[in-house]
Amino acid sequence: MRFPLSIWDVSLWLAATSMILLVASELTSPRYGSPNLLINKKALKDVAILTAIIFLITVLIRIYEIISAP
Repeated sequence: MRFPLSIWDVSLWLAATSMILLVASELTSPRYGSPNLLINKKALKDVAILTAIIFLITVLIRIYEIISAP
């Protein structure tokens, strides 16, 4: 049985997720958003950066696949 998602699908999902999380972390900052939110902003930003790094790793994997193809 094949895995139904390709590396491009996962990469696109990670890119969208990291962008949404980064925007959410900035909008919840006291300077722009509501200061009464009980969201751990540092954890939200850390998860957003982690998903962005995983996205970049998937891009590097795809570049390697393209370069190493005969």
